[in-house]
Amino acid sequence: MKHTATMALMLTLGVAGVYAQQIPVNMTFSGDGTPSVIDLKHPNTNTSEENLAGSGSQGPFTFRLVRASTAAPQPSTTCSGPTKLFFQSVAGAGLFRFVDGSLLMVNLTDGGDCIDFAANQAQCTLTFKVTGGTGRFQGATGVLTFTEASTPILSDASSNPVFFTETGEFKGTISRGGNSRP
Repeated sequence: MKHTATMALMLTLGVAGVYAQQIPVNMTFSGDGTPSVIDLKHPNTNTSEENLAGSGSQGPFTFRLVRASTAAPQPSTTCSGPTKLFFQSVAGAGLFRFVDGSLLMVNLTDGGDCIDFAANQAQCTLTFKVTGGTGRFQGATGVLTFTEASTPILSDASSNPVFFTETGEFKGTISRGGNSRP
């Protein structure tokens, strides 16, 4: 009888380990953004970089994002008005680095920047596909939504903004296979 109970418990724990673990993500950040010297080779785009740091449900982290956005404004149903322009992000990737050394990789799938010239601020919404990681994020998948407010703090000699404050959050869900470490 004791043997049967032990086997049942082992089977239950073993099966539970096979299923993916859903991990909610809710993280806030701040940092900076600037044009990038990296060329993602997309025609008629400008490449930018963001260096962010924050904390949340997965612990303290840094995040570096490189993305290409259209050089000319695009039509948008969510960004309209006489003082607003929308620039779509067409390619990019980001890397989270957590204090335990774990990395989480993401690819940009959708989004862009709504620049409000009257408010001197941009609202950015991006969607990222989780493509894997190391350490506790080995084999991770999922979708994260990035929302951010950006304000220029430095312009070049032609009055083009080139250095920005960045504040915002990541929300979504990460799935890890049952054989991933906690």
